[in-house]
Amino acid sequence: MKYDKETALIVVDMQNDFADPHGSLAVNGALDLIPLVNYQIGEASKAGSRIVYTRDWHPPVTPHFAKDGGLWPTHCVADTWGAEYHPDLFQPDENDHEVYKGEGQLDGFSGFEATDLGGYLNRQNVKKVVVIGLAMDYCVKATALSALDLGFDTTIIDRCVLSVNLEPEDGNKAVFEMRQKGVKFV
Repeated sequence: MKYDKETALIVVDMQNDFADPHGSLAVNGALDLIPLVNYQIGEASKAGSRIVYTRDWHPPVTPHFAKDGGLWPTHCVADTWGAEYHPDLFQPDENDHEVYKGEGQLDGFSGFEATDLGGYLNRQNVKKVVVIGLAMDYCVKATALSALDLGFDTTIIDRCVLSVNLEPEDGNKAVFEMRQKGVKFV
């Protein structure tokens, strides 16, 4: 991937509950993904690209969780171990931008939902976004499609994403949908 000052790398939800095998919604193979994600963070940083980290940041009670009527096990509750970035991930620094999503009663799949991410990227003169992280069939997909809807040239690095696959073909369906709408894959 070629990065430049008009490109932002969006690192989606590389948090303990998704990336650690002991997380409440662990994505199979996520630990092996971290070095690949770190490589992309390093390349983007060297090129002067903006780096954005998203993280789920749910309240303890939300209709997003199965215990409260939703679909998902309790995960990424604000200020808990599960909501922290995985310790092997290159951590955000003062030059990076963080987005907290899923606060309140929102599902928060997209990094753009109820956040100022679009405004931030526009203020930084970003034209292209590269989306990597977890999980491709939900939060990565929603973030990429939101970026595309906002007019950003949007790319996913396929070796830097994994799907949670609640149903066996969810990842493949997500790729098909995103390609149909214009998201690029490299």
